[in-house]
Amino acid sequence: MIIFLEMIAVLALFFIIVMIIDCNRFIIREYTCASDKLHKDGRFILLSDLHNKSFGKNNDKLYNAIVKQKPDGILIAGDMYTSEVNERYLETAEFVSRLSKKYAVYYGNGNHEHKTRIEPEIFGDMYEDYMGRVKSAGTTVLINEDVMLPPYNMNIYGLEMERSFYKKFSNRQMETTYLEKLLGKPDPDSFNLLIAHNPEYFETYAKWGADLTVSGHVHGGLMRLPVLGGVISPKLRIFPRYDGGRFEKEGKIMILSRGLGTHTLPIRIFNPGELIVIHLVRE
Repeated sequence: MIIFLEMIAVLALFFIIVMIIDCNRFIIREYTCASDKLHKDGRFILLSDLHNKSFGKNNDKLYNAIVKQKPDGILIAGDMYTSEVNERYLETAEFVSRLSKKYAVYYGNGNHEHKTRIEPEIFGDMYEDYMGRVKSAGTTVLINEDVMLPPYNMNIYGLEMERSFYKKFSNRQMETTYLEKLLGKPDPDSFNLLIAHNPEYFETYAKWGADLTVSGHVHGGLMRLPVLGGVISPKLRIFPRYDGGRFEKEGKIMILSRGLGTHTLPIRIFNPGELIVIHLVRE
């Protein structure tokens, strides 16, 4: 019995050490998306779910890693700060602003930005202050809007969906008509890139016409196991279908970031943060 308890204690210590390490590091993963709709190649960084995390003073470690990649632009898939009543969002605003002064940054809201936007009675002017700061630095914030990048023949859309699509244990379905109501119909002759924080509805995004969807939200499933992948989703679903990586459906692609930070449950086990590099390739 004593030996058994000692083994449990050693195992618990091991997981705690792994969790501390993985919560405080990130790795770089690269993906390629090729299309004959693209008019030129491009290299884009994908950031998601930072949740006010800082890798080094002023987030210098993350910033320098991005600079080293020499990107043509940066895509932000939401939840860069956490919906908490404090001023930690100011550091994140400074980081995003710093990036925007050097690169073209395209920002789609996650559920945390959305929550602070629609509940000013709880969060005051947090959302307006944060977005005012990053916009003044040059960030393009896309709230059910799109922007055209003619050199690439690419439209970038930013989807902000209702909070009910994030509700725990919810099985709410999403129809393409919902996306058409918010975003309109995409030009089939352009390369359409959709920033959609919640990856659960990838098939709907693809049917709507997104050639490439970039998402986050799931944090890689908190803990990752061999073969089985991410353990649990924010909706408390065990082994979610979409936990991180590259997915394809009838020629449409989703690149799902495992995020960079944590919130509520500060857990990352065998699941370090991700800095994603997306190579857009003209076929």
